[in-house]
Amino acid sequence: MALAGIGMFWWQGRAAVEQSAPPPPVAAPAPDPEALPIADPGSLTGPAPPEMSDLSREEQRFFRYDRNRDRLITRNEMLSTRTEGFRALDKDGNNLLTFEEWAVSTVNRFEKADGDGDERLTPREFAATAPKPVAKKPACKC
Repeated sequence: MALAGIGMFWWQGRAAVEQSAPPPPVAAPAPDPEALPIADPGSLTGPAPPEMSDLSREEQRFFRYDRNRDRLITRNEMLSTRTEGFRALDKDGNNLLTFEEWAVSTVNRFEKADGDGDERLTPREFAATAPKPVAKKPACKC
């Protein structure tokens, strides 16, 4: 009997809430799945596309080292990029490159290229550090 009374109160309370509830929203027509979205950008414009670089190959190589773009390569800038080719720098042949082996070789290379001894490389001095091109083997003489 008690359960029937509780159920009756619950049912009447729920009916009162449903009577004052707002009407359900009117469903908008479903969009056509084949239609493409349309957007009006107005007067907005996007960024300009990147332009092709007018730098020569040697200038591009120079600027990979010249981190602060002051057209001079300092000793620290030259050392910062020397992380590859450790096997060629391994003087004792133990297949481990110590910092001293790495730094001495790079510092020697820098000092050799620094003709005027001002501890900065000009573009002309830097060009002397370019790796020599590898001679290609001739094609098969079949």
